[in-house]
Parts: sequence; structure tokens; C-alpha cells
Amino acid sequence: MEVLQMKRHQKMGQLVDEAFVQPAEHRPKPVISDAGGIPVLDLTPLILNPIPNDGDHPLPLPPLPPDVSSLVAEVGAACRDWGFFQIVNHGVPAELLDRVHSAAGEFFALPIEEKRRVRRGDENPLGYYDTEHTKNVRDWKEVFDFTANDPIITPVSSDSGEIRTDVFWNQWPENPPDFRNACEEYAEAMKNLAFKLLKLLSLSLDLPPNRFKPFFVDQTSFLRLNYYPPCPSPDLALGVGRHKDPGALSILSQDDVGGLDVKRKIDGEWVRVKPIPNAYIINIGDITQVWSNDAYESVEHRVSVNSERGRFSVPFFFNPAHYTDVRPLEELTNEENPAKYEDYNWGQFLNSRTNSNFKKLHKENMQISDFRKKFLLNDFYFRRCLSRSGRRIANFNGTDLIIPRQNTVVFLEYSRIQK
Repeated sequence: MEVLQMKRHQKMGQLVDEAFVQPAEHRPKPVISDAGGIPVLDLTPLILNPIPNDGDHPLPLPPLPPDVSSLVAEVGAACRDWGFFQIVNHGVPAELLDRVHSAAGEFFALPIEEKRRVRRGDENPLGYYDTEHTKNVRDWKEVFDFTANDPIITPVSSDSGEIRTDVFWNQWPENPPDFRNACEEYAEAMKNLAFKLLKLLSLSLDLPPNRFKPFFVDQTSFLRLNYYPPCPSPDLALGVGRHKDPGALSILSQDDVGGLDVKRKIDGEWVRVKPIPNAYIINIGDITQVWSNDAYESVEHRVSVNSERGRFSVPFFFNPAHYTDVRPLEELTNEENPAKYEDYNWGQFLNSRTNSNFKKLHKENMQISDFRKKFLLNDFYFRRCLSRSGRRIANFNGTDLIIPRQNTVVFLEYSRIQK
């Protein structure tokens, strides 16, 4: 990370650059519990009994082996309860994982001038960067981004109806010598693992195993090498601020330092994901939340830092083609469970989110909540209203909606009703 001009944060009496200071309500607590409840799933049944592709067998597909069926059920429960889980015995060689972590360590140890030879920017979002923002606060980290498929095609802008596209190529440093080979081999392994997980995800929603595969023909997936240096004020800064991943799913390898915090769904508390050697952490992204029509939820997470040890992690972000229009799947909607989201274009969404990484904005970046549908409540619902604490309440699709008494017809945004 670049040498910073440090200044005293007046309220806390700590040396920290103001750009990194989190709002008081989002600063990490001194002590955080380990997320012991996050499921750890063994993929051995999947490795021994690969799930066939839809076209490899006449329909209907043969029944799954019992241990694979159990694994599918475990995946579904983990996605519903946590939005996160860890996997072991996943088939990715430990030697390959060690290689890419070693390459990352060697790269980030290079002089800042050499790393900046492959610096990313507005003209190319791939390569090295050390001034990224999350929620308009600077992250305490350095990153190197590269795509799984080279080159990557994305829309020129996030404007609705944009048809022009940009083509971006990976930028590879001259050193370390094995850096490019290690990264490219690792990317192939991650794509293979992601498609296996996608089948489990699909089956857990009672869909055919390859239901999601066509969305990834021209995938925009990318990988990131993260380095979180020791921080002099870990009580004020975060390696990555609170956020949800916008893509379909993420596959993360972390070292033994730890620091990934997940917001637990049942109580909103932050809990630490305990590192497991050679394991991967999987989390559901926003796209899967929309595809599943909220059956599965993308969960907020962040990265805490410490003052003693640097931390490395390598996430793989599994994303569909830029031309994908994201919407709830027809198979998962009906009259009782209507589609909760308007369609949105993934490439334009990605473009908007990427732009917010480079600079501090005066508003929050685009979120899937911006595409939640608004529902019409008519007299039928008012006749079914209940009186609660002097307010009129209707229950719509499992959610209590507060209705102004004076209105007979009202539009309410489903995502922003206060119970």
C-alpha cells in the first residue's frame, strides 16, 4: 500500500488517514465471535458421483445417489439459513492453491512503482489497485484483478438501453515469473468448481441441474488477489467495508489469519468465519437472490484487519454474460409468490458498481433493492386489514404492510415497508 500522509483522528486519538475511517456505527467491535454455525459441507459425494448434464440422459434424469441428495439438501439449508457455507474435499489440488497464494505474496511484496506498471483505472478496470472504496469509504487493502475469460466484454456505460461495448484485456506483470501461469491455471480450476456448485444450487431449488448454465456461456467472472496489510488502527478501518456481492456466487480462499465477518441472519450480529486449511468459503450473490425470488438471500459481509499480521485472500466472482437480463425464474414464481423484482441488465449493473470502486460518490451505488417491484394494494386488502396499535395492517406475501388509513388505493415499495 502507498505511503500515507497520516493525521490524527481527533475523536479517537489514533493515527489514521481520514479516508479510511468508518462511520462510528460500522466500526468493528474489539472482540468478535467465531462463526461456528456456518455449515461446512463435504463435497466428496459430488466428486465420486458427478451430477450428469441435462443432455447426457433422457428426461427425466435418473435419481441422485442418496449421499448426493443429502448434499443437495445441505446446500439448500445453508443458502436459506446463512447465505454462506464452507466446502472441503472439493477436488481443487492443494498445490495449485498454494501456488496462487505464493504468487500473490511475491507480487504484493514488489516495490510500489513496479506494481503500478499494471495499475488499473477508468480505461481498464483490470490489474493492480490500492485506493478502492466500499460504501464511499476507502478500504485498507491492495488488490490485483484479472478475468477468468480473457478478454472480457462489458457495456460502455450503465445507461439503460446501452448497446455499445468495451473490451478489456488482463494486464500481467513481468514479475513474479510464474505469476501469470499460476493465475490462469487457478482460474480454470475455479470455473470448473463453480459449475459443480451451480448444479447443486439448481437442484436445491428443485430445478434441472443445468438450469443456470446458459447464462454463463460468455461469463464475466473475475478473480481478485487481496492483500490486507497490518493496520495501525483496526478499530477505525476495515479491509473491505460492509457489502453484498452483486454476482451469482463467490468462491473464496483465505489464509490462516482470518478476518472475514458475516452478518448473521437470525440476529444481525457480525461473526467471524474461522479459517479451515484448504477449504473454500461460498456465498450467494445478488443475482442468485433475484433468480430464486428471495428463496435465497445475498448476505452482507466485510473484512476486518489487525495491527500485527497481513492477510491474503483469493476470491472468484462467478458472473454471467454481460447481456444477461436478470429476473426471477418463471419456475419459482406463481400467483401466491409473484416475481419480486423488475428485470435489470447485468452488464449495466456491473458497470455502475465498478465505477463506484474508483472514487468516493455522493450517493450509494446501485443495489438490487432498486429493482424491487411495487405492489398495488386495493380495497380487497383493506377489507382484510387488522387493527394493530392504531394502525391498519395488511399481510401481503408473508410481509406486514402498513397502510395509511385515509387511502383506499396506495402504492408501497415492497422492500422498504417498516413493520
